[in-house]
Amino acid sequence: MSYNDDEPDTFTDKELRDAILNFVIAGRDTSAITLSWFIFCICAHPHVADMVFEETKNVLGLQQSTWGYTFEEVAKRMSYETISTMHYLHAALTETLRLYPAVPRDGKVAAGDDTLPDGTRVKQGDRVSYVPYSMGRMEFIWGKDALTYNPDRWLKDGVFQPESPFKFSAFQAGPRICLGRDSAYLQMKMTAALLLYFFRFCIVPDHVVRYRVMLVMPMANGLFVNVSPR
Repeated sequence: MSYNDDEPDTFTDKELRDAILNFVIAGRDTSAITLSWFIFCICAHPHVADMVFEETKNVLGLQQSTWGYTFEEVAKRMSYETISTMHYLHAALTETLRLYPAVPRDGKVAAGDDTLPDGTRVKQGDRVSYVPYSMGRMEFIWGKDALTYNPDRWLKDGVFQPESPFKFSAFQAGPRICLGRDSAYLQMKMTAALLLYFFRFCIVPDHVVRYRVMLVMPMANGLFVNVSPR
């Protein structure tokens, strides 16, 4: 919008409205849901939270003790460049999306007759669905430990290694790949790094986590956690 002020008529009001709605509608629930499942995963695997804490401390040049900082002071040390080097956190969030994709199932409608790579013929108007939730748990795609939450599967020598979007389909693939993917990772990494630097999380005893199957995959009754300062 600021760019439009400097360069009048670059974007119409409708184009600006559509762009804003796209980020608000597509990005709000999906990012929030992913962060909820991320907290759920690190509660079950506290060593992952400790690794994220260490990475945040080292990348941002922070002290072991969190008492000397405010949220604002730590947040000011974050930039696109520093967050981009948080490979372990990126892997932990990606592993969360593999097992708990924000959009668990999706579909496309064929614009014209086509043939899929395996020879399946698709006619114009046919609907083809795929299920990222199931794909992320298939052993023939991810190996014998497909059901295990393991951020290290995404790392080589400490550096994040992306998979083909046709294998890891949480953000779709091809021409329809999610336009907000990098923005979503940026927001989630900033939030997760701040939370895990300052706090420890554990699920409230006897709290049962269930999911609801909708267009997105939220937790049925939210995630009840106990929070304590590090």
